[in-house]
Amino acid sequence: MKRTPYYAVIFTSIQRQAIQGYSEMSIKMNTLAEQMPGYLGMDNARSAVGITVSYWESLEAIKHWKQQADHRLAQKRGREDWYSWYNVKICKVEHEYEFNSTKRT
Repeated sequence: MKRTPYYAVIFTSIQRQAIQGYSEMSIKMNTLAEQMPGYLGMDNARSAVGITVSYWESLEAIKHWKQQADHRLAQKRGREDWYSWYNVKICKVEHEYEFNSTKRT
């Protein structure tokens, strides 16, 4: 569990049919994000609509990630080649909890 509060960037997208190079860029972006100061983790799901949620310590950390040179290239490729639509939401997480039936205390 992450220490609250923190920020979540929710990226929801619909991919185009031809997505050459997407998997490689996705792996690269995940690796780069992990190296950014303030990065806390990521969850994602892909089907007809893709959802990726990345977690950050601050709005400043999110700003630095958005401006990172390779990430800017990935954003450009996304608009030109990979996505027919996307939406980004930035949310402040005040509280979180989870249930896990496999953990016993």
